[in-house]
Amino acid sequence: MPNIQYFLGGNTPTGFYSLYHQLSDPVHMRALYIIKGGPGSGKSTFMRRVERHAQAAGLATEQVLCSGDPDSLDGVLLPELGVALVDGTAPHVVEPQCPGAVEQYIDLSQYYDRAGLQSLKKELLAATAEYQGHYKRVYRCLGAAGELRRNMTELLDSAQVQQRIGKRAAGIISRELKRPVQKTGSARQRFLSAVTHKGAFTLWGTVSAQAERVYELADNYGLAHHLLNPMLTAALAMDHDVVACPDPMAPDRLAHLIFPGLSLAFVSSSQEDPWPGHAHRRLRLDAMADADAYRLNRPRLRFTRRVAAALVDEGISGLSQAKEAHDRLEQIYNPYVNFDGVSEAADRLAGQILALRDE
Repeated sequence: MPNIQYFLGGNTPTGFYSLYHQLSDPVHMRALYIIKGGPGSGKSTFMRRVERHAQAAGLATEQVLCSGDPDSLDGVLLPELGVALVDGTAPHVVEPQCPGAVEQYIDLSQYYDRAGLQSLKKELLAATAEYQGHYKRVYRCLGAAGELRRNMTELLDSAQVQQRIGKRAAGIISRELKRPVQKTGSARQRFLSAVTHKGAFTLWGTVSAQAERVYELADNYGLAHHLLNPMLTAALAMDHDVVACPDPMAPDRLAHLIFPGLSLAFVSSSQEDPWPGHAHRRLRLDAMADADAYRLNRPRLRFTRRVAAALVDEGISGLSQAKEAHDRLEQIYNPYVNFDGVSEAADRLAGQILALRDE
């Protein structure tokens, strides 16, 4: 089965940017399990165990990775059943829209040894404050980097540039986006890229798993949005299913589009994070930038890119320190968690979910 992974939250210049609300969709979801529990309570372990049961039963799954630590799981989707599990603790809080009928809370804090943790209260509070404090530095660094990146885009952008890119988008739309003979399409927002403690990177494997034809958009200055936005509008008007992926460093702008039903994708590729596969076509969006502005501002652009990259690296360093602090916090909690109880609860829930196939 294809390995499909996304992020539903992002570390961005404006702080944590959440798309988790998209999971709470009572019209299309049959069941959403919102997992509650503090550090080290086994939320990720719980979801992975349920996922293994589903995969063993032949069901396809999609993983939602943690944007701070991509080795940790923040959610699992079972698209064939219309079921999802999600970590509902801050900062990715999920509010029920149809509680009881669709959403259900699962509280893993019941597996804490409360009596054993009482004597560790001061240590726990200190470790939590240290962990949270690192994120203040992270968002200051990403905020400054985001401003510099925005300045670079504005230097090279113009009405003429947008017109040229829009014309190219119109040609692609007429060639690639034929009206499907299927039910009404929909758009899902997902982060394909993220700034994590392991660096800033893109889940390219998710693209390869869903698209045989990939348009690589060589874009070092944030111009891809002008190509992708009209394509998204046209795709929705023609009832295509599309995954719209914002740029984590500018979440109000698109960075990638994936059309699973067409086996087609459009991905932004940069010097720092290049598309690693074979491109069906490669569009050099940098070449469509304002040539006069580029020539006049070349030294400034080079300097700005270096400084912005250094600020992102500093933010990544902060995320790495936050990860270390969170690991220490989990180490304090772990001896006081009944993981056998967590596993048994996961097995019970997996049985309930698999029984939905017969309903």
